[in-house]
Amino acid sequence: MNIEQIRAYCLSKKGTTEDFPFDEDTLVFKVAGKMFALASLKWWERGEAAINLKADPEYSETLRAEYNSIRPGYHMSKKHWNTLYLHEGELSAQLVKSLIDHSYEMVVKGLSKKVRDTLV
Repeated sequence: MNIEQIRAYCLSKKGTTEDFPFDEDTLVFKVAGKMFALASLKWWERGEAAINLKADPEYSETLRAEYNSIRPGYHMSKKHWNTLYLHEGELSAQLVKSLIDHSYEMVVKGLSKKVRDTLV
């Protein structure tokens, strides 16, 4: 997947917004103001495509054991975030979409019922 495909997929999720809250390089996708995906555009431009996604801690461990291209979150909580190194070619588009879904769902699950109801 390229960055535009990832961007389109993230924005297809209900209530998702994008912005650059940290700097002009780090593209952040949020649902109800909570981050679920981040990507450094400089990395993509250098050919080092990667994306940070939230994940259940136990699932994170399983993913890291199974895929060399999934590692603890770069500059993130290593327990709750993974970095997917897409430029390594190991991860299928289907898996990446599934992990984006998981990240989004993890964030939505943590929202109040009132806020979750606005996403339906």
